[in-house]
Amino acid sequence: MTLSFAVSLRCQECGKEYPFESGLYACPECGGKLEVVYDYEAIKESFSLEKLKSRPWDHWRYIEFLPLDSVHVTLHEGGTWLIRSRRLAEELGLKNLYIKNETTNPTASFKDRPISVGVNRAIELGARVVVTASSGNAAAALTALGARAGLRVVTFVPHDAPAAKLAQLRMLGATVIPVEPVEGELGDPTVKLMRLSWKKYGWHPVPSFGPFNPYQIEGAKTLLMEVMEELGFSVPDQVYVPVGGAGLLSGHIRALDDFRAVGLIDALPRIIAVQPEGNRPFVEAFRRGSEPETWPNPRSIAGGLLDPYTWDWRDGFRALRETGGTAVAVPDDLIWEAQKMLARYEGIFVEPSGAASLAGLMLELREGDVDRSDLIVVEATGSGFKDLDIVVQRTGLPEPIPGTEEALEERLKSEGIL
Repeated sequence: MTLSFAVSLRCQECGKEYPFESGLYACPECGGKLEVVYDYEAIKESFSLEKLKSRPWDHWRYIEFLPLDSVHVTLHEGGTWLIRSRRLAEELGLKNLYIKNETTNPTASFKDRPISVGVNRAIELGARVVVTASSGNAAAALTALGARAGLRVVTFVPHDAPAAKLAQLRMLGATVIPVEPVEGELGDPTVKLMRLSWKKYGWHPVPSFGPFNPYQIEGAKTLLMEVMEELGFSVPDQVYVPVGGAGLLSGHIRALDDFRAVGLIDALPRIIAVQPEGNRPFVEAFRRGSEPETWPNPRSIAGGLLDPYTWDWRDGFRALRETGGTAVAVPDDLIWEAQKMLARYEGIFVEPSGAASLAGLMLELREGDVDRSDLIVVEATGSGFKDLDIVVQRTGLPEPIPGTEEALEERLKSEGIL
């Protein structure tokens, strides 16, 4: 008997529905992506704002909206802060700019949210080995929680993943396998090997995207749930979301579905999806109105957004269409500028992928598509310590000076302090 309010798993491809207790990861009929279906009437009877107020400030406070019988293991994911910007807002000419700072999650990115739900569901399904394909952040989240749960973790990562991310995975005890592309093959080779491991060895797949795990994406929705709660159960005018595989974007429309269904909100924010120009399959597909094509040779400083195929595009499209949103592509120079501005105006050090949302807002401001009085949220999704190589390459390191007064004054003058 399940204690979850999830009642079934429905295939987005063929529409076939399966009992939630079946524990499926994909549709056995067509291989399509499954989505969790909830009993909202039962949730309404159980859930209340009074109960919510008494709960700890982490994302498990929304347990009624998550596909779990209970929380078996946690590092206290979520519960990050929505920070009202002052200096950056003034610089950009905005009246109500907020930053959702996801760098304070246990492994320093928003990926702790979906992965924590995926791991807890895997435990309920009897997992001993879990596997993922990741640029590094989802792998770090999975490895940390796997260590706490006593699970074996196998991570397939890109061959050029940042050293800082690989070191974190090794320290946490993962089996880390960097994967090179196969000449002549399009697509992500890490995903190919994750799928092979799932099918051949029976390992439980826990990526943060795609038609491989319907449970984890439910964890992604708690980010926007927190934003709405922090705003007094109202919605922002605009939300800027970085997109790689579109798992986070899909979580946003799921969060809006949930809160509307139980009467917590009655309006929708305009959602803007942001991809780097060097890998924009979702942006191009949304403009065409058709399924994304695999992007050849993805390139960007935003390594966390280099999924060549946008796995969760259906829910991503729905998120934009239902909210009157759009999708934009930003150049690397603008991502770098946004990364510097978050650090120097707000003291928030993000990786390039985490700065893409602000870059999208800056692009829209330049094109005159933003009401400057709107309440706007940008999502700072991952810490700059995840990818220090980019920062060192672009800023360099300071040269030492002799320990003399003359040398000090010369340096201070060159820095513009004197």
